[in-house]
Amino acid sequence: MAVLCLAVVATVSARAQESGEAAIRALELKMLDCYKLRQVDVFAAVLDDDFVITFEDGSTYSKTGYLSYSASSSTHVELAEIGEMKVRMHGETAVVTGVYHEKGVDAQKEYDYRDRFTDIWMKKSGKWRLVAAHYSVPKK
Repeated sequence: MAVLCLAVVATVSARAQESGEAAIRALELKMLDCYKLRQVDVFAAVLDDDFVITFEDGSTYSKTGYLSYSASSSTHVELAEIGEMKVRMHGETAVVTGVYHEKGVDAQKEYDYRDRFTDIWMKKSGKWRLVAAHYSVPKK
């Protein structure tokens, strides 16, 4: 009986982890689309109130600062994509790593960024919230 209970608990736990991973992957892709289309209100709801992001140059923004930055009308994102996405679940926390590629025009100048990223998600009050993000430029 004890072995059966352990097997059931392990199966339920594995399914919950897979479900969490699928939810995080979907949220990452939704955030990507919303960023590209500057639908700031949509991804504002997913960012934790204490959210912080660190960019390649070391600058950091809070939730409010990042939303203002993302809403900039001088930037037109033509391409935004994620590759090599890996989601690691740790209970109610998820760590996402991957490759980020963005191409567009900012202040009438073309740009093409290729970064590595790390996103940290936490489940709060039953909803996944992005609490931190970090971008860095890989060595060539």
